[in-house]
Amino acid sequence: MIKDINDYKEAVAKLKKWADAYYIDDNPIVTDEEYDKLYHEAKAYESKHPEDIDYSSPTQRVGAPLKDGFKKAKHPSRMWSMEDVFETSELREWLDRVNKLEPVNRYYIEPKFDGASLNLIYDGGKLIQAITRGNGVEGEDVTNNAKAINSIKLEIDYKGFIEIRGEILLRYKEFERINKERLEAGEQLFANPRNAAAGSLRQLDPAVVASRNLLFMPWGVGVNSLDFKYLSDMMDFVYKLGFKEPPIRKICHTIEEIESVYKELIELRPKLEIMLDGMVVKVDSLAKQEILGYTQKAPRWQVAYKFPAIEKQTKLLNVILQVGRTGVITPVAKLEPVNIEGVVVERATLNNFDFIEKLDVRIGDVVTLIRSGDVIPKIIRVLPEFRDGDERAIERPTHCPVCHSEVLDEGALIKCQNISCPSRVVNNIIHFASKGCMNIDGLGNKIVELLYEKGLLKSVEDIYHLDREKLLELEGFKEKKVDNLLSAIEDSKKRDCWRFIKGLGIEHIGEVAAKKICAKFKDKFLDATKEELLEIDGIGEEMAESYIEFMQVNREKVERLLEYIELIMPKEIKKESPFTGKTIVLTGSMSKPREEIKSMLESLGAKVTGSVSKKTDFVIYGKDAGSKLKKANELGVATLTEEELDSVL
Repeated sequence: MIKDINDYKEAVAKLKKWADAYYIDDNPIVTDEEYDKLYHEAKAYESKHPEDIDYSSPTQRVGAPLKDGFKKAKHPSRMWSMEDVFETSELREWLDRVNKLEPVNRYYIEPKFDGASLNLIYDGGKLIQAITRGNGVEGEDVTNNAKAINSIKLEIDYKGFIEIRGEILLRYKEFERINKERLEAGEQLFANPRNAAAGSLRQLDPAVVASRNLLFMPWGVGVNSLDFKYLSDMMDFVYKLGFKEPPIRKICHTIEEIESVYKELIELRPKLEIMLDGMVVKVDSLAKQEILGYTQKAPRWQVAYKFPAIEKQTKLLNVILQVGRTGVITPVAKLEPVNIEGVVVERATLNNFDFIEKLDVRIGDVVTLIRSGDVIPKIIRVLPEFRDGDERAIERPTHCPVCHSEVLDEGALIKCQNISCPSRVVNNIIHFASKGCMNIDGLGNKIVELLYEKGLLKSVEDIYHLDREKLLELEGFKEKKVDNLLSAIEDSKKRDCWRFIKGLGIEHIGEVAAKKICAKFKDKFLDATKEELLEIDGIGEEMAESYIEFMQVNREKVERLLEYIELIMPKEIKKESPFTGKTIVLTGSMSKPREEIKSMLESLGAKVTGSVSKKTDFVIYGKDAGSKLKKANELGVATLTEEELDSVL
């Protein structure tokens, strides 16, 4: 029994030691009952003495669920991609390139785990933030979830600011346990441990994250003030902080030594409890890393040496048609179960129907599966020598398997165009309400998914039928939030014609095409013919067919939407504008919304693009303008400040 703060501190120390033994060392030293008993005693003491709570106590790992999703967060330093090599010859070429730039004779080798990358930020010895990789510059703040992962330290014995980077992984046994539970609950199965790890990291409830026993394996360090000569020494320091160490870490000096470790890892791979798809070769000297620097996408001082693909043979039992969130119909192979890398595979991608016809794959065929760097196994060849004449051809669908509407068939792409199809309706609503379309503030991904789940949104049209009283009945929907949402919906009842057409989500019809269609047809856009569309510069056969097919399937739904929405037609272009026919790029922070300035320039006959080239006529810039302004100056492109733009106008 914990009687005072000294007992409590002793209990927390024991719990941390026991948790490390279980989650990091895979070597439990007490029974689950002993751990749970002490855990609940510590919890009971904390509830009576909140002023004594230890930040690093295992009891502090699971926080409250998030209600509004994850916020974006910038990495203190960029998380880079990696160049891949697959053969000895490619590895040799990489080594030669490195040594031409800077002589190197010492390389640090470690496994390349197949999971979800995460950046942990510590300051003053405490975990202050955890950010997913995202685009490398910014990701999602998943700090609450990171704290629920037992192999992530809440507190470390280092007081400086440091980024510790690594991979979130899921052991095979946990993957199978989770999928078994999802199967029993009637939920969609995870394709593989990597997919499950990434999905787990983005759960809104940290308690769910905690239940999945995720594993964090460090592989690098970002911003830090450590004083080490070699990366291997820096990683030694990280592992001594208590993080889990990989099964193999070695220093190599020659390509022969690197190849030897590569073969060792390939042999070890089937025995491991976690997925790895190669190994990483890094220049060990931190000084030489600085000299070698970076390309636009990846460090020059490291490379991923990927493992050869694993091939297995099995039988194709059937083909299931899946309708994705954008309406694309994907053929999925149902297979005789086969074990690949510790995972029993029963399904594989067939890419598309052009691929099926090219491969001449039939139901009943014996096929070869491959899994390389790809997450989902795929069929790469048919073994016709095993055919017995009972095989059946795989037919191209003419109607959606979910809503039975006619599909758009473009060869490789077959798509359901019905905006009310249950398989794509949530995505349609999200797209329609997005900032670049109807700009309905408050109808983001999570809110749309919730309203769909509660039966309040079953189609795009339902946006304009949302009931205030029913919204107020939902958890987290206070009066102000509901009124703001309804106000944003009311505002959307008067929008630019192009925003409405873009918001419909017609395949191949983006902002530029939507603006051209509105400019030509005005309020008669529903009656446009294929021949008339093809007269528009930039609209080709595929775009025209997609537009016509969409309007045939959805005309009544679009007409009903127009009963609520007043469309603003494009203004006539002022021919006397100095920007007529000019290509313009906007960059930096402006005093007005960028979209407003873009629309104004387009109304004056300008073409606004996103990148600077020799064909750019003007770059208009605001505060904190960066690389685009620099490139404009290098190319001799004319530049204008926002104030100078106003002056010209």
